[in-house]
Amino acid sequence: MKTLLLLWALLGLPAAAALAAPTPPAADSIDSEQHYIDSVQATLRYQTGRITLPDDLGALTVPAGFRYLDAKQSEYVLTKLWGNPNGESLGMLFPADRGPLDENNWAFAVEYDPSGYVEDKDAVEIDYDDLLEDMKEATEESNAEREEAGFGRIMLMGWASKPFYDAKLNVLHWAKELRFAGTDYNTLNYNVRVLGRKGVLNLNAIGDMGQLPEIRRSIPQVIKSVEFAKGQQYADFDPKIDEVAAYGIGGLVAGKVLAKVGAFALVAKFWKVIIAVVAGGWATIRRFFGGGSSADE
Repeated sequence: MKTLLLLWALLGLPAAAALAAPTPPAADSIDSEQHYIDSVQATLRYQTGRITLPDDLGALTVPAGFRYLDAKQSEYVLTKLWGNPNGESLGMLFPADRGPLDENNWAFAVEYDPSGYVEDKDAVEIDYDDLLEDMKEATEESNAEREEAGFGRIMLMGWASKPFYDAKLNVLHWAKELRFAGTDYNTLNYNVRVLGRKGVLNLNAIGDMGQLPEIRRSIPQVIKSVEFAKGQQYADFDPKIDEVAAYGIGGLVAGKVLAKVGAFALVAKFWKVIIAVVAGGWATIRRFFGGGSSADE
């Protein structure tokens, strides 16, 4: 019932309506809804092959079994379709057989953090169990601010995959298991960080815990898919002129308790439920998903 109340709130419907038993939608309504979903996804233009990243950062070679959505379309997906307040990214990597509104969907959002050269000297000294307890406390402390901003509370349940730093590749990756208020399932937030001379390439995967094996299997090829340009690589650091980040490997993991995308990617989990419970409310759903506009608008 909590989930249904949240869905009604998202759609702008009165809470009293949520308390009434929903009327199953007619078959033709379901067909129309599926037609709309298909039409929205048909507007998205994916790419494969080698993708040049902006500002001469480097390149992304789309891994086998994936397809790339550019930054403009990714913003549309993140904000209009998935309901995130911030959709800034360099693009997204989707499994080739799934789009943003398909069943069992997930994706990597690609970002760049120009925070400086992250020193990795602390990598071998970090106790990640202790760090997890600190992160849980920080998560709880941040919940008051989230509630003031109109978002629900978050619980950091634990590591879904304990942090691992590859000193040869200068790549860090880990996964967190999260629980959002009003939900009865846990969310997976898988983070990959590729260290560079002046910042870090971030690849964040948002999914369900049941998708952990699939996402984990993809990590090696995803790591190989991104590379900094010559002169921008980790080994190119020049201590005489380059800025050093204010944190090390432990700070990357703790960082802001949740990634910008991962913190709010809730609506993607609810869209099929919305369709199932809102009888006769397709016009509202269309407006919620962007009114049928294309990704180029």
